[in-house]
Amino acid sequence: MTQRSTGGARTRRCLALLLAASLAPLSVACTPTVQVAPPKESITINLNIKLDADVRLRVEEKAKEDVGTKPIF
Repeated sequence: MTQRSTGGARTRRCLALLLAASLAPLSVACTPTVQVAPPKESITINLNIKLDADVRLRVEEKAKEDVGTKPIF
């Protein structure tokens, strides 16, 4: 009776090792991957800031001229 119990334990151990060995490749195959790809469309930058600064500078220069030549009071 002791021989059968030893054989059963050995069989279970072999089945457990076989199961672990067969599941190892599956766990590696399911690892998530991250891919970085460039955008399909080009990036557009709006440059309205330069135009606004240019207009503001012209208005300020004109205001300085007017204040210098025409008295306010």
